[in-house]
Amino acid sequence: MTERISYQDVAPAFMNSLNNIEQQLKKSGLSLKLLELVKYRVSQVNSCAFCLDMHHKEALELGEEELRLHSLPAWRECPFYSDKERVVLAFAEAVTNAIDGEVEDHVFNPLQRFFSKQEIAALTIAITQINTWNRINKVFRTVPGKYQVGQFG
Repeated sequence: MTERISYQDVAPAFMNSLNNIEQQLKKSGLSLKLLELVKYRVSQVNSCAFCLDMHHKEALELGEEELRLHSLPAWRECPFYSDKERVVLAFAEAVTNAIDGEVEDHVFNPLQRFFSKQEIAALTIAITQINTWNRINKVFRTVPGKYQVGQFG
């Protein structure tokens, strides 16, 4: 795979805007470990190699377990995920696949058991943001494998 466009070739204002969203998400009150789990799962759904490399490494750094990361595509069948994580993973998949339809109430409503409206909004932004990054990296053909934890701040 040959990279088409490097991040260095993109107008800094665009990248700064996306990075500012990432910084705000870190301040949202949502668990960073949960956010990495979501980013990893969405990147699996979207088959984004660069983001899979990045979020696997970031999740491990935050103390995530290899077994949970490896079994994430089959999360519904595994006992390793809490009810809260299950609700979030179902929501993340629904938002990611919303092109096929809307996010149904039976997927959205359980979020309210675990999260405030502000947290649900932040979670939604986190999911749409990783979908954006996945698509950018797939178009740019960003080469995976060399990501270093914390590389992008």
